[in-house]
Amino acid sequence: MTAVVEFLFILIVPLVIVGGALVTLFAVGALFEVLENPAGVSGRIEALFRRPPREPKAPGPGHYYRPYWREKTP
Repeated sequence: MTAVVEFLFILIVPLVIVGGALVTLFAVGALFEVLENPAGVSGRIEALFRRPPREPKAPGPGHYYRPYWREKTP
């Protein structure tokens, strides 16, 4: 039983240390990004809550615009 615990300890501790180092590295990078461009960060946060643009619709037959290459109808 102690051999299994020792093996898991030897396996898990380095993984936790490396994982913590990666998380810290990403957190420091995000901090520098915020300090360098605070307006961009607020824009990204607002973009998360913004609705997507509506899908374009084709104009109906009574629309005032008619392409110049089509015939005029009276």
